Amino acid sequence: MTHHVTGPFTAKLAPQAPDNDAARSAKLGRMSIDKQFHGDLEAVSKGEMLSAVTDVKGSAGYVAIERVTGTLAGRNGSFVLQHNATMTRGVPQLAIVVIPDSGTDQLTGLSGSMGIQIEGGQHFYEFDYTLPEAD
Repeated sequence: MTHHVTGPFTAKLAPQAPDNDAARSAKLGRMSIDKQFHGDLEAVSKGEMLSAVTDVKGSAGYVAIERVTGTLAGRNGSFVLQHNATMTRGVPQLAIVVIPDSGTDQLTGLSGSMGIQIEGGQHFYEFDYTLPEAD
């Protein structure tokens, strides 16, 4: 059975200096991610993001990996999210999925996908997931 949960989250992105000449010459960005989720997902996450912008206004892309640790609908554990996003002249496409077999403890077997909405400067998540029944 697929479950659907929503809630607010805060995100802090901290730019990191490129660590090699190839990254500097390609004009790639790197940031650390620090999030706090609230609602049915009470958790924190830590991660890394790589990004690139183009010379065309509104066109860019990023990939990211973040480990989420906390409680999902009362079940404790962690899991890893993978982001893949592009923006084509201001039109966004975003896919965020749970990496298979990344769930731990009471979140073992978790699968799903997440969406992000921004309203009035506030971030919200929408998380559709499946999880084996608790023993």
